[in-house]
Amino acid sequence: MRRAKADARASHVTIGQVEHQASGRVTIDCSCGMVLTNGPEWSLDEHIRLHRAEARYLALSRVAPAGMPRLIDVDARRLPRVD
Repeated sequence: MRRAKADARASHVTIGQVEHQASGRVTIDCSCGMVLTNGPEWSLDEHIRLHRAEARYLALSRVAPAGMPRLIDVDARRLPRVD
């Protein structure tokens, strides 16, 4: 599980420079290909933190032993997907 968490951390790092749009949006690219941005009720920093947390959750959910107790029941229908 530690390896999965480390892999998720390594594959979701911000790259490039922060870009300021004329609309007031602020964006930065993630190494996974997603563009992270601020919004009307969240900051760019909050989006970066959420994105990394989701990546860790996905990675750990895939490798966790089936019988391990969880806060949220996870089965094949509830596993997060990256579409």
